[in-house]
Amino acid sequence: MRIRWGLSTFVAVVLGLALLIPVPYLVLKPGPVFNTVGSFGGHSLITITGTPTYPTTGELDMTTVSEFGGPEQGVSVAQALWALVSKSDRVVPREMFYNENQTSQQNQQQNAEAFSSSQSYATAAAMKYLGKPVTEKVVVSSVTANSPAVDKLHAGDQIVAVDGVAVASPEQVVTAVRAEPVGTAFVFSVVRSGSPLDVSVTTSARTDDPTTAVNEAGTPYVGIGVETLYGAEFDVKFALDGVGGPSAGTMFGIGIVDMLTPGSLTAGKKIAGTGTIDPDGNVGAIGGIGQKMIGARNAGATLFLAPYSNCNEVVGHIPSGLVVAPMKTLTEGITNIQNYTQGKPLPTCTGK
Repeated sequence: MRIRWGLSTFVAVVLGLALLIPVPYLVLKPGPVFNTVGSFGGHSLITITGTPTYPTTGELDMTTVSEFGGPEQGVSVAQALWALVSKSDRVVPREMFYNENQTSQQNQQQNAEAFSSSQSYATAAAMKYLGKPVTEKVVVSSVTANSPAVDKLHAGDQIVAVDGVAVASPEQVVTAVRAEPVGTAFVFSVVRSGSPLDVSVTTSARTDDPTTAVNEAGTPYVGIGVETLYGAEFDVKFALDGVGGPSAGTMFGIGIVDMLTPGSLTAGKKIAGTGTIDPDGNVGAIGGIGQKMIGARNAGATLFLAPYSNCNEVVGHIPSGLVVAPMKTLTEGITNIQNYTQGKPLPTCTGK
């Protein structure tokens, strides 16, 4: 049987197929919100033990973005066009959020590490705000697949010493490993699940390191990520799966402060926000703030705390019924909440 297509039918088919071709863009949509002083899936997002805590009311919501078209996927032309006409969605080049040389697995690992770090930094920032001591540990944050450290060192191990020399920073670990030739066996003294343990790891050559050009043997490495884990003199634990990235740090920090101080910071109101945070309480920019503001308003928030460095993206895009107050620090974020609940003036974002 022969099928005869007219020109118009042929063009329609070609256009239809073209709409299905993936393009290197992402579609960002408003994601769910999570109350940092509440619970999700039957677990409290923040659990503090070993020190007095105080009941809270209202909500301190961390906001998220639902993303479509990961590092190795992209979205179809049809999906991108549909998002362009949506009032709540945004289409952005994939390279804004992803290193094109990374796989999905590598990106997921990086986001998980960033989320864990944000919780550590939030704890440090909250302790400094409250004038309480901050503890520091050098820990293994990740173990690279097929590296010398696999099945020897574990994520979460506290590194106490390398070859008997005490370490107090991640840089000291890196320096120690790179100071000896490839093939050197190092003894890592670690604390795992509360028990001390000595682990021997022999370095291999990392040939993708920039220094390889002047070091033909390659750079010695064991295949671990190392970071400083900040904490308090009591237990602060977090429970939230399936969320990655560093942007929840500020709201986690505010949640910790609320739980450790008498009274309710929100005065029963539903408040949302976003922003990275460092151990000193400085708030940094995040991506997808437009979608996060919409998600917050859809969830019923009336005040949204935004990083000051995102103000250009805030102006002209604030959802109806939402008040947005910028902040540069954790202290400013808490002050904004206090002033809001007391009916006092708030700072606003202005165009630059």
